[in-house]
Amino acid sequence: MSEVIDNGSPVPGPTGEVVAVSGSEAMVWLKPGFSARSNDALTTVGKFLGIRTDRSLVIGILTKVSVKKQVGSDPQDYVTGQLDLLGEVKEGAMGPKFHRGVTEYPMIGDPLELITNGQLKTIFGIAGPNTIEIGQLQQDASISAYIDVDETVSKHFAVFGTTGVGKSSGLAVILNQIIDVKPDLRIFLIDLHNEYGPCFGERAQVLTPRNLKLPFWLFNFEETIDVFFKGRPGVDEEVEILAELIPIAKSCPVQKQPADRPNLRMKDSKCIGYTVDTPVPYRLQDLVALIDERIGSLQYRPDWIKYHRLKTRIEKVRNDPRYSFMFENAHAGGDTMVEVLSQLFRLPPNGVPISIMQLAGFPGEVVDALVSVLCRMAFEFGLWSDGAFPLLFVCEEAHRYAPSDRSIGFGPSRKAISRIAKEGRKYGVFLGLVTQRPSELDAAIISQCSTLFAMRLANDRDQSIVRAAVSDAAASLVSFVPSLGAREVFAFGDGVALPTRLRFMELPGHLFPKNEAVSRARVGSRVTADRDAIASVVGRWRGASMIRPLTPEDAQAKDAIEEGSVVLPRSGPNGQQSGPTLRKTPSVRT
Repeated sequence: MSEVIDNGSPVPGPTGEVVAVSGSEAMVWLKPGFSARSNDALTTVGKFLGIRTDRSLVIGILTKVSVKKQVGSDPQDYVTGQLDLLGEVKEGAMGPKFHRGVTEYPMIGDPLELITNGQLKTIFGIAGPNTIEIGQLQQDASISAYIDVDETVSKHFAVFGTTGVGKSSGLAVILNQIIDVKPDLRIFLIDLHNEYGPCFGERAQVLTPRNLKLPFWLFNFEETIDVFFKGRPGVDEEVEILAELIPIAKSCPVQKQPADRPNLRMKDSKCIGYTVDTPVPYRLQDLVALIDERIGSLQYRPDWIKYHRLKTRIEKVRNDPRYSFMFENAHAGGDTMVEVLSQLFRLPPNGVPISIMQLAGFPGEVVDALVSVLCRMAFEFGLWSDGAFPLLFVCEEAHRYAPSDRSIGFGPSRKAISRIAKEGRKYGVFLGLVTQRPSELDAAIISQCSTLFAMRLANDRDQSIVRAAVSDAAASLVSFVPSLGAREVFAFGDGVALPTRLRFMELPGHLFPKNEAVSRARVGSRVTADRDAIASVVGRWRGASMIRPLTPEDAQAKDAIEEGSVVLPRSGPNGQQSGPTLRKTPSVRT
């Protein structure tokens, strides 16, 4: 006689029995006639089944099904399956409750049951003030999939998946829901491809090269070297000079001296109190003036050349308009650290708790240093505020900034991300990693993420990294990852009740991640490309790499301008001012 559950739908009796048990799995035999064709929604791999014991209902997930033919006078097919054991449902004072882990293992011959809708709700029905709904169960779309916000965020999380599987929209779903239940949590999102701008509406500020003000003096010494040498290794002699002179430049008063010249008496850097990494303002013109003073005191030409080469390098970067977000007010030297932190990390949020750093418009050679300084500042602010302002730092394409191969990439960015992963939770700084190549991401950082969202991954190395990171008995579920559909994901770890196959909810069209430039470029679209339109494109193209006109402050600070290599603007044939021009200088090896 069939059993009737709470929703009124009849459920067959036992569908099979246990034939073998090991520490984390059970082999089961399915009754004749219980075929995948007649029970498609219930017998497919990846579905939940139950084993009835004397004290509980042990929950397992079907990871393998096979058919064998019985040889004899009455030949007959029979089905065997492998269940990974995940937890158990027990009766309690408040009714049935699900517990992870198995306290009483099933015995040979214990009956196998189908999981009912009511039992699925018992397992996954964790809705509450500290949970968020991110989608629906793949096994039963009528049941919502929830994650615990505190467990997911405070213990770090990662989202893995190849391009095109809905990784970005899934992340947008998670972050939007987190904002709803945790309005005091700030979120800082590194957006490499400029696609998250529309995802959060008016609740996000979008930072670009046009509106970001990140003074150069907030960069530590390694990051500064990376900027001055444009992503290449620093020349040892020049690095030594900077290590000596930057602390002295930081000690120069920022107020204008007579004739706008600082007091440049050489000081012992050990007596100054500042190190190369102390985040205090200084002016580039003071640093260049110190270099000039050294040049004036040198008699030996080879020594003069290395100082001159360093000075030229600094001026080239300073006058590059692509770096204006760092050097626009380099001559002023004002202390804007409070304002910068307020803008970056939304303090106070004023209804806009998310900052999206769009990196596509920044010079490629400075992106690593930019990510490094942002990660480092996020951690340092949490450290020195004693965690008073919780922050979730989300890094898209994380394998680019913390690669598994330590011989490539930018060391300080890996160090900064690793420090958040290992120590950030103690100071209210949490980490979210997003990548399509987990095998290229530092495994030590992945190991710090207690909740993983694995979408479709076709590469064997990527799958093995996920498998190694999953501590549950259901690590074999990773073998299903290559066949997941769009927006489908396996969720593992502390943030979910069970390793779960779910489907992310669909975002409204106006919140869907998209690159604005790509969305405007329609294949085969007809665009009128007249000469004026093309000329406008050429002008923007050239302007991105032109030396910006010198300001009046620059003209007054003559000591900060390269003597003999840069000429101040001069009048053109119609009286207009032309840009700076370069004179030929003796070739110097860089």
